[in-house]
Amino acid sequence: MKTKLLAVSIFAATAVTVTFLPTIQHALATTTSPVIIDPVKLAPVHNEQPKIEVVFVLDTTGSMSGLIDTAKEKIWSIASTMASAQTAPDIKIGLVAYRDRGDDYVTKSVPLSGDLDSMYAQLMDFKANGGGDTPESVNQGLYDAVNNMQWNDDQQTYKVVFLVGDAPAHMDYQDDVKYPETMALAKQKGIIINTIQAGQDVATTANWQQVASLGNGDYFQVGQSGNAIAIATPFDKKLAELSKKLDDTRHYFGNKEDKAKQALKLSATKKLHEEASDASRARRATFNSSKSGKANFLGENELVDAISSGRVALDDIPEEALPVAMQAMSTDEQTAYIAKEAKQRKELGQDLKILAEKRERYLREKVEEDGSAKDSFDSKLYGSITAQAREKGLVYDDDSAKY
Repeated sequence: MKTKLLAVSIFAATAVTVTFLPTIQHALATTTSPVIIDPVKLAPVHNEQPKIEVVFVLDTTGSMSGLIDTAKEKIWSIASTMASAQTAPDIKIGLVAYRDRGDDYVTKSVPLSGDLDSMYAQLMDFKANGGGDTPESVNQGLYDAVNNMQWNDDQQTYKVVFLVGDAPAHMDYQDDVKYPETMALAKQKGIIINTIQAGQDVATTANWQQVASLGNGDYFQVGQSGNAIAIATPFDKKLAELSKKLDDTRHYFGNKEDKAKQALKLSATKKLHEEASDASRARRATFNSSKSGKANFLGENELVDAISSGRVALDDIPEEALPVAMQAMSTDEQTAYIAKEAKQRKELGQDLKILAEKRERYLREKVEEDGSAKDSFDSKLYGSITAQAREKGLVYDDDSAKY
């Protein structure tokens, strides 16, 4: 027995030595002090999924109706562009709408979240109204974005604000935190501030350029309506229909609190299918079919994915935690139902991916034919995202832009 134990010990020691020999040799070659090797610390480090957090600070006064409509149409394209990095990132988006004192509201915020359906459902409610004296509560909008959003503390996260508007900041409010102070705090938090000016107001140009300079970001100017690329495709309607059918395969489990959150997500999805354009729904379908978009599609505690992937066993879920329609089923019926939904989801997903690729090829051909992409809202926004995200290790191909 002692001989056998000794042999096992020698084998284990040899394996450790061979595995970590290069590290040991390097350490011995670069120091004269005694070297202590901890095999646990030498284990390979697995990089986490890269993260992107974006907050749009959007002027919602009366003159901004065109660009607000652009934001509603293009938010999914922006998400898809960010998702096209060579290592698919985890994406969260938030919104701060601002107007001015005396309007219906000064600011209204949608928290940073990976649930883009719920974010989009709230964006759909934003209408252009108010304003009138040219300067707006830009200071408050920026303050809320930098201070009141739940930004990730990780300095490797690409954290960015896009300030979008057509009027300069009110600098005469005595109880206002002025934007230079907010920009300094953003810099400490590792948040980049980019500015997008709608229109050609000279005072706004100077203001927006200074904000971008202080925020280590980019400034660019677009037309009052945004100059966005808006091309309908023959695939939009079918993609929208497939996306709706795919959404109908989602079923959730959990306690009462979980189900309340899930109901809100389902309500947001229902709203966008009822009110959003076919083109916007097609863009959402394209994003959801990406690796980054899977989290938005599924949400939390999605039953079909949890069971099919083996992460959760059906027997371990209490009956009351299951969807109401499944609670009266036998175990065999539940298993068969989940398998049927999983099969349908796979088939729909395959069809959707093929159509999404056809749509993308169609759009690229049209954009190339038109030749005006370089001056568009899309191109300028995508250029900032891909260049700035590269500093955080996110690599994009030259043709990453999605439309």
